[in-house]
Amino acid sequence: MTYARGDFDTLPRMPSWVTSARAEALEDVAFLSGAALSHLHLVVEREEVPQSLFRERLALRAAEACVAHSGRPERAADLRDAVHLLRPGDLPGPAGESYLAWRRAVERPASVKALHRALPNFEAGQIAGWLDAGQGAPVIWAAEVLDTVLTEAPRRELPALVLADAALAHALGWDHLVPLLAAGLKRADLRKRGEVLRLACHRAVVSSTKESSRLATDLARRAGRLTAVAPKLRAKGAGEAVEIFMSRDAVTPTALTSLNSDRAARRFCDRLVELGAVRELTGRDTFRFYGV
Repeated sequence: MTYARGDFDTLPRMPSWVTSARAEALEDVAFLSGAALSHLHLVVEREEVPQSLFRERLALRAAEACVAHSGRPERAADLRDAVHLLRPGDLPGPAGESYLAWRRAVERPASVKALHRALPNFEAGQIAGWLDAGQGAPVIWAAEVLDTVLTEAPRRELPALVLADAALAHALGWDHLVPLLAAGLKRADLRKRGEVLRLACHRAVVSSTKESSRLATDLARRAGRLTAVAPKLRAKGAGEAVEIFMSRDAVTPTALTSLNSDRAARRFCDRLVELGAVRELTGRDTFRFYGV
């Protein structure tokens, strides 16, 4: 996939009336959430947006929200550490498990098999049954799935939110799950049921699509910059390394195996930072992560 410089300028902007309106009635909020999803649908179809990276960033945001819902203190930097610094045989801990679940949920098309891989503590048949619990328009379907899972499996907010977002993706005709509800819903919302929960889901979609659209525009700009500097990278295996950056939230130099050595990979990452194509994400001198 190629990303031309300046393409991000052509991404559609969400109309201001979608996010500025102060609607209270369910039908009004539902109208706004539909408009927001229609806009986001245009974004997720755009070639300029690095879609795998976009979903990974949203997965990190969703995991951070789920961890906060559970009362834990870890935030995005801690979640990256919990996953990317794992050694063979190590356990990621509750926060790391949350992040891993969301990453697995977004990396493959949202089939029952893929969702079972993300949520191995639940049987595939149970997951399929929960997904079939909803019907109707996309947000209503997602809210009914969320309601059903939280009723049948109390305190299992993460799988409930993963499956609700999977239902939303299915209803919208998206191949992959795009995390939206977890970051938009408040902890108190997850105790609601019925029409009150549906209203909260509509509001969550409006707020989350606004932030997701901003993220997509930013990533399109950054991907364009990385593509623009790629011809200047003379290292053998640079092309494969660039593709990894285009698809992952955070990259360790050791993940860039096409560059033949850890030292070469570290130099490559530092060169990309110098060129303004990627950022160093940790602020540390060692155990660094890099990302678009």
